[in-house]
Amino acid sequence: MSGPRRDERAGNSCGPGCACTAGNEFGEREARRELKAYRRSGPSRATGWLIEGLSAGGVEGQTVLDIGAGVGAVHQALLGLGAASAIDVDGSPAFIEVAREEAVRQGTADRVRYETGDYVTIAPSLGDSDIVALDRVICCYSDMNALVSESVARAGRRYGLVYPRDTWWLRAGARLMNGAMRLFRQRTTAWIHRTADVDALVRAAGFAPRLRRSTLIWQVVVYERAPAPG
Repeated sequence: MSGPRRDERAGNSCGPGCACTAGNEFGEREARRELKAYRRSGPSRATGWLIEGLSAGGVEGQTVLDIGAGVGAVHQALLGLGAASAIDVDGSPAFIEVAREEAVRQGTADRVRYETGDYVTIAPSLGDSDIVALDRVICCYSDMNALVSESVARAGRRYGLVYPRDTWWLRAGARLMNGAMRLFRQRTTAWIHRTADVDALVRAAGFAPRLRRSTLIWQVVVYERAPAPG
């Protein structure tokens, strides 16, 4: 099928065809498959770029909020580079479980806090972090405005996103896929949000882009908080 599809090395529970029904749609079988792929091949190219941008200049002693973290590829990489701690938020209990296992394997279990649920709902209880990452997450969420606004407000230093490119052919592919999912009574939905709308929300929060890259499907943007005037 043309249009959005899951990167086989994603290491993340929220691909372009998922919705915020992750707890129901992405169970143990999918989580185990993603973990196996991550351990075999590491993060995808887009996720690697996200990690590169978020870690530039060092992350020693910093805190990380990884929203829709999947198997934990992003925060595990940042912890390995010296970040002090991470919060893993995911709507899928199965992905939380495999992320815990991976943290134990990598020796970081005592530095990760796990939260299961809809990030926008639980955000007030999480506090702020130096670095906030959303790797293939906003494409899973109908209310992009709420998700981006709430998450960028929690970022102290850097804010990174991986989400589908804003193209006509990805929009067409998403419509076809969503129609097929409805036909088979699946709750999965793909959302191709306008790049300009996402960018405007992040800039309005006081951030400026420092890295932009893209694949055929994904765009990776890492923002940094602009210095205060004067």
